[in-house]
Amino acid sequence: MAAAAQEDPGPARTTDTAQQKIADCDAKLAAHRAALEAGADPALVTQWIAETQARREQAESELRATTPQPQPQPGTPLSRDEVAALLRAAGSLTTAIHQADLTDKAEFYKNLGIRLRYDPAQQKVLVESHLDQDLGGSRGVPVRVGRGT
Repeated sequence: MAAAAQEDPGPARTTDTAQQKIADCDAKLAAHRAALEAGADPALVTQWIAETQARREQAESELRATTPQPQPQPGTPLSRDEVAALLRAAGSLTTAIHQADLTDKAEFYKNLGIRLRYDPAQQKVLVESHLDQDLGGSRGVPVRVGRGT
């Protein structure tokens, strides 16, 4: 009975671990910059930086998952910090989508209620978004696809 009353140390330990990973990544990024300034091979240092930034983003994601976020009331404007947090989350999300395999991307889009249809003759993608599954119909916006996209 007393054991049930004790708080689970798991989330706190996960938060501490994620914070330590972020601090370690920050230290490594500083070391990578110093190595670059000291004349190390830029291609190699760029690879190290990319790997370290990916680990840092993963740790930030872990930290966000274990840190309760206050929910804004409907109709209340978002604070500057809330907007910044949303943008950071979106950045991590786009990185995850970019790196995901096609099956995972399709499942992700499906879960978000997003459908993409490509018209090769017009080189356009029709994006349909069902943000609220209770609303009837769908909205689509044609998007022109240019070179390298």
